[in-house]
Amino acid sequence: MWKPNQPGNNTPSSPEPARPVTPTGTTFEATPARPTVGAGAAAAVPTGEQATIGKSLIVKGELSGSESLYIDGKVEGAINLPGNRVTIGRNGQVAANILAREIVVLGKVRGNCQASDRVDIRSEGSLTGDVIAARISIEDGAFFKGGIDIRKPGADAKATAPVAEPVKVEV
Repeated sequence: MWKPNQPGNNTPSSPEPARPVTPTGTTFEATPARPTVGAGAAAAVPTGEQATIGKSLIVKGELSGSESLYIDGKVEGAINLPGNRVTIGRNGQVAANILAREIVVLGKVRGNCQASDRVDIRSEGSLTGDVIAARISIEDGAFFKGGIDIRKPGADAKATAPVAEPVKVEV
């Protein structure tokens, strides 16, 4: 029998790999918010919970839920997060219609965007599709091709149908 306190006997009969030491009472917490780069990028990261689709992930289908979403991978289908923020990161490529409270585009989006609050297309961003929102921001250097329909906050999309075809704007 091996006794660790005796001199000259440094090897146990059945070696066990070293275990990582964790303090007692430790709880696992959600991944911290994605770090941002640049002066204007701070608005792209919400303070609440946020799910992330990483660079190497490809999602095909419908995404829905009750938390904000950061997309750095590829998404094809539909994104339905009406009370939350959807951020398309610099590496993100989205081919989907997006329904959210707030949409921030730093990557590429191909599809219609409907936001109850705002759509923000950053200088690195590209959006091809129609936008329905209460507010829209398009930074210098951003690419946008589509129509813009500005709706008053809280207005129902079906109740306030536009009288004429939305004006097509290319930036």
